[in-house]
Amino acid sequence: MIRLVASCIWVMAVTSASAYLAATWPMGDGQKLAAEKPGELERKKTAAINVPMITGGHIEGYIVAQFIYLADQKILQTLSLAPDDFVSDEAFRELYSSDIDFNHLEKYDLQTLTRRLIQKVNDRLGLDIIKDILVAEFTYVPKSDISK
Repeated sequence: MIRLVASCIWVMAVTSASAYLAATWPMGDGQKLAAEKPGELERKKTAAINVPMITGGHIEGYIVAQFIYLADQKILQTLSLAPDDFVSDEAFRELYSSDIDFNHLEKYDLQTLTRRLIQKVNDRLGLDIIKDILVAEFTYVPKSDISK
């Protein structure tokens, strides 16, 4: 009977010790090391932009666009300005100056747009910080659909 009680106490002690060690040992250190790796990308979302589409001197509608960019985490920490404003500005300039068929927005080449945005933002910042730009939202709202 004493052996049975002693073995139960032994099993409970080993189980408790292994659970405690598994819960506390490498968890915090592993997460810190993963965050300190060079070249880690950080995901940032820009504010939505509204780009007026003008044809013949009249506003036909607005393109509403929002982007997500992936940037090098180490370089982001050294910048005094966040690249959000540069991404939004370049997107506005690119969309405003391009010829877009409002009736067939699905044919607009978003891949070319994102490639140009990456190149232009990196050129303006003078660093290779932006690695990729994703399109979170891209819609066209005709002027007739806007409530007055």
